[in-house]
Amino acid sequence: MPWKEVSTMSLRKALVELAEMEAMNFSDLCREFGISRKTGYKWLSRYRQEGESGLADRSRRPHHSPQRTAGVLEAAILGVREAHTTWSGYKIKANLERKGWEGLPAHSTITEILRRQGKIDPQESPKHQPLQRFEMQQPNQLWQMDFKGHFALNAGRCHPLTVLDDHSRFLVGLRACPNETQQTVKAQLSDIFRQYGLPERMLMDNGSPWGYDRCDPYTAFSAWLMHLGIQISHGRPYHPQTQGKDERLHRTLQDELLQQQPLATLAECQQHFDQWREMYNTERPHQAIDMAVPAERYQPSPRLFPEQLPPILYDPGETVRKVDSSGRISLAGRSFRVGKAFCHYPVAIHPIDVDGDFDVIFCHQPIARITLREDNC
Repeated sequence: MPWKEVSTMSLRKALVELAEMEAMNFSDLCREFGISRKTGYKWLSRYRQEGESGLADRSRRPHHSPQRTAGVLEAAILGVREAHTTWSGYKIKANLERKGWEGLPAHSTITEILRRQGKIDPQESPKHQPLQRFEMQQPNQLWQMDFKGHFALNAGRCHPLTVLDDHSRFLVGLRACPNETQQTVKAQLSDIFRQYGLPERMLMDNGSPWGYDRCDPYTAFSAWLMHLGIQISHGRPYHPQTQGKDERLHRTLQDELLQQQPLATLAECQQHFDQWREMYNTERPHQAIDMAVPAERYQPSPRLFPEQLPPILYDPGETVRKVDSSGRISLAGRSFRVGKAFCHYPVAIHPIDVDGDFDVIFCHQPIARITLREDNC
């Protein structure tokens, strides 16, 4: 008596009715109906508990599906994505964990939720976690500084100045500047130094206002930083990857703010810059620092900014020369060029291992090498 020759419900009903007869052998009955004893007992049990309605087919959908995220949690995920339209599943998961959410799905599940809700372009390639790069061991050992590409306003242009701590990725400065002059950068950096103290070293690219060309590697701005006790270094020409962390920050700034929000004035730029910097430092998980936020790894420098530059002093017995108005010094009756950035400043002359060669030191940082063995250009 195969099940499919008549209606399934009528067969199940006949089975359970016959099973209720005392003289009926249940194993023979199941064999007669062409089903296993396990299946027969299942329908008999449902009939006894629920009556005839228990013989109807039930939904195969599981009561609890690990592939289906709860509605409340899904709404929270979408809420974070709505506020931060470029954040990946990695960042959304870390952000919700930081807010106290428990039982979160994997970042890949969060990404699939975003795809299902139309928050990700179906053609968009998956984002992979970037490779770890070298970083300083402590905050304020190195700050990277650069201008992001400028853009037009209703009147004039905005030149975003970014200053990033290498260790923590903490954005110590994001300033809306009207130009890229030394005076503007110096004023903006002074405010940043007052708030966060002085770093040990700063990394900049080449060109104005930072300096670095073959004949004049330093500018008055460079000399000011060195006078503050900050060592400076420059990236290799035409190699922006030297400042990879700052370059990556610029792409994030472009994606998350500049192309999302039209800006008309410098004041409006700075208002949005301040809001975005706060979010970047305190809310946005950073994959390069194990999904922590930069503020968790940063602390201000104990080296305070002096409102007046200290005097330049060298150890007793040092050979000291004053740089003249043309950027040159005299030694052993000969004149050597060290750069106009140091005009009227004292510098120290240190002999090195090579006989007749000397390093020129300004505030503990070498700025030139001269030799008495041959002409110096």
